[in-house]
Amino acid sequence: MRRVGGALFVVRLSLCLASVALAPPAFGQSDVPIDGPPAPVAPEVVSRDAEGHVTVRAVRLAEPLVLDGLLQDPIYSQVRAISDFTQQEPREGEPATERTEIWIFFDDTTLYVAVRCLDSEPDRIIANEMRRDSNNIFQNDNVQLVIDTFYDRRSGVLFQTNALGALSDQEVTDERNFNRDWNTVWDVKAARTDDGWSAEFVIPLKSLRYRASGPQTWGFNIQRRIPWKNERSYLSGVPASYGGRGIYKLSSAATLVGLEVPPQGRNLEIKPYAISAMTTNRQASPIVSNDLTGDAGFDVKYGLTKGLTADVTYNTDFAQVEEDEQQVNLTRFGLFFPEKREFFLEGQGIFGFGPPARENQAFGGATSLAPVMFFSRQVGLSGNQEVPILAGGRVTGRAGRNTVGLLNIETKASERAGAAASNFSVVRMRRDILRRSAIGLIGTHRAPRLTGDASNQVVGVDAAFAFFENVTFNSYYARSRTPGRRGDESSYMAQFAYAADRYGMNVEHLTVGDAFNPEIGFLRRESFRRNYAQARFSPRPRSTPSVRKVTMESSLDYITDLDGRLESREAQASARVEFSRGDFLSNDYTRNYERLKAPFEISKGVFILPGGYSFQNFRSEYYLGPQRVSGRFFGSRGTFYDGSRTEVGFNGRVDMTSQFSVEPRVTLNWIDLPVGRFTTRLIGSRVNFTMSTRMAASALVQYNSSNNTVSSNVRFRWEYRPGSDLFVVYSDGRETGGTRLVGLQNQLFVIKVTRLFRF
Repeated sequence: MRRVGGALFVVRLSLCLASVALAPPAFGQSDVPIDGPPAPVAPEVVSRDAEGHVTVRAVRLAEPLVLDGLLQDPIYSQVRAISDFTQQEPREGEPATERTEIWIFFDDTTLYVAVRCLDSEPDRIIANEMRRDSNNIFQNDNVQLVIDTFYDRRSGVLFQTNALGALSDQEVTDERNFNRDWNTVWDVKAARTDDGWSAEFVIPLKSLRYRASGPQTWGFNIQRRIPWKNERSYLSGVPASYGGRGIYKLSSAATLVGLEVPPQGRNLEIKPYAISAMTTNRQASPIVSNDLTGDAGFDVKYGLTKGLTADVTYNTDFAQVEEDEQQVNLTRFGLFFPEKREFFLEGQGIFGFGPPARENQAFGGATSLAPVMFFSRQVGLSGNQEVPILAGGRVTGRAGRNTVGLLNIETKASERAGAAASNFSVVRMRRDILRRSAIGLIGTHRAPRLTGDASNQVVGVDAAFAFFENVTFNSYYARSRTPGRRGDESSYMAQFAYAADRYGMNVEHLTVGDAFNPEIGFLRRESFRRNYAQARFSPRPRSTPSVRKVTMESSLDYITDLDGRLESREAQASARVEFSRGDFLSNDYTRNYERLKAPFEISKGVFILPGGYSFQNFRSEYYLGPQRVSGRFFGSRGTFYDGSRTEVGFNGRVDMTSQFSVEPRVTLNWIDLPVGRFTTRLIGSRVNFTMSTRMAASALVQYNSSNNTVSSNVRFRWEYRPGSDLFVVYSDGRETGGTRLVGLQNQLFVIKVTRLFRF
């Protein structure tokens, strides 16, 4: 069939919604058995057992708190604090060296969590980040609280702040997938005190999804990080082997009782937007110059049940999205750029298939070549050109032990992008089994496909098993269907991993058929078989106080074609030292073999010829922990195909004040081959200025010698009320000739306003 029309789009979406509506009704939580000690009896607010399990009790408020972060309301002296945190780092299982106190309150509309972080040396508290959802908050003194509202011990939502009251939130799926771009409506206030700092979180119950009204049993945990001691501690202890990801281990979380929530209301959100833009594009035909346009659209979110949410978007616009960070590609395979568009970010973990998304997308772990079955950047984008989205719908959430993800998007035709009007559909179902395991299936559909009038489909099943604390087994099998393609249309993987703190190992087999074609996904390498093995030893030397941990690792990556002929081989030995103050030093030695069947252009006019190549290199990297100047220095030197390569670089951050920072980024490569010499330069910097925790401006400037361009992106965001934003964005791209700018390629100036209405 050719393009799916608008009427059929509506029918498909209606069928998706109907299938969810027919799901079994949700049940209450008042009789859910507690995975831990019995509930504390008033006036007690915490109980613990001999195994270290924790149960905490929420207390009902008679009147709302005064939100100032100072914790001076009378209720704080009337209700006992919850304390006695346990270290994860540096001494797993021992009491935290600094006292942390928490209180959990609620009323008919809101959940309140208050935290007091006492510090023996408050002058050493690090607080230099105010931007929303900034990665740098992890380098600050901060607390993260995670809430498992379905008490499935697997998934939840996370809220984070520091001593300046910065806001950061995440969505956690299956203890391993996390989405830092997920946002909801909440607030927090923090304050510095003579003996540390404190914060008050205010989370509307409308911002959470849970099974039913009435008494609740939820999972709950809090992590506190103290950078000057390089210490992490938890309300309910987490094994050191989980590192910084320990907050996602909801099977180790405490149990929260005593909370009561009201009956479900309409649970409806409507978010319209209005936008005005001025565009110049001198690469288009015909050329566009100072074209002034205006538009409007909306997003609607509706709670079908307490656990399932439907989203509908019309005339979707992403003009406020920050520009991608440039990359240098010295391989013959494609680059991966992460999704940044808000509509596709929510529920992202639900649509993940196969190995964890963080490994799937990093191209640095054992599963880096595994296909991504659904990659949302295939929707609404063609190359670097935007394709207008007419409308779309999505249903995500939980129904009992099932996780559900349904998506249907209709795009318009775009002559400029060379894209036909298309329909994209995804169905993802996952069922929890055993204590921490799951099985699932996925189906994707694109019509028409990238080339031609026919459609493309992918179906797959996957399984993830977790045993004991550190043993996991992942597998999947998938097939695509593309009319006109002949060959093996399947892909499958099996992976076993043991990831304890002192020892670790990982073995994997992955096959991608020569006709496997996930057109709504991402496939970095085609038609291969991969066998991978890795072993790790990570002792913690007690005799050297300045060293926290030493990691020694070796791995072998062996890739053949489908007939068993060697294509790529990489053997690596690594050593990494983690210092007690938070710095890292790592050294890697790598031996490579590559067999090229065809020439590929590694740089303009420079081709590497077919044949077999053996080469090796040494790489060293030093990471500076939290301080005024932080970041990583790196360098490598070695042979490269039949020549040589030298690389140096720095990615970092310089804090001028708590509101002003600069993030420089430099990567230089010198390549010397018999067929030619060339140098790549990737130079950029982001400048950040934060006026408040809800108002910030940033400017990103990048130069990439690989494509001879300089790009800039200036972005102002003001969240003038929770969930409602004003964006002002300027971006341009310019061509360079040597060391000077030659001419403007494109330019965009945008003003966009959104307004959230909650019912």
